[in-house]
Amino acid sequence: MPSQDSPARFSIDELSALAGVTPRTVRYYIAEGLVDRPEGEKRGSHYVRRHLEQLLVIRRWTDAGLSLERVRELMAGAPEDPAPRRVAPGAVEVWSRVTMADGLEVHIEPGRAGLTPEQVRGLVRGITALYRQVRSPDASESAIGAANASSTFRENNDE
Repeated sequence: MPSQDSPARFSIDELSALAGVTPRTVRYYIAEGLVDRPEGEKRGSHYVRRHLEQLLVIRRWTDAGLSLERVRELMAGAPEDPAPRRVAPGAVEVWSRVTMADGLEVHIEPGRAGLTPEQVRGLVRGITALYRQVRSPDASESAIGAANASSTFRENNDE
């Protein structure tokens, strides 16, 4: 790889290999306006570090379950935690309903919540642990507060 002083130049094959996507995906993202067009023209066109960074950001967000529409919004400067949006009539969403105990369910749409499968499993484990603490016969307000603080600390440090 070139030194920090010299600008890195990549062919589409090199760029796609570094980003872990196919050249076809790179072209698609360019056509969709998610990645900048290459530098130069025709046979002299090439990609630079900026293109690689754009692809890595897109890959991180799509691997986390975000749609390309949401990725486009984030790349345009939208806040990472937007206000809830109304779902358009006819839109299809897949919600998971997790029964924690009799009378306790959690409804999750991981894509909208921006959660990976690992994060969903962690959330369910955390809710289960907190539920057990709250239900225990010796549960006190201080124990519940400590559980909340502990769970918040773990969530913030898992990211």
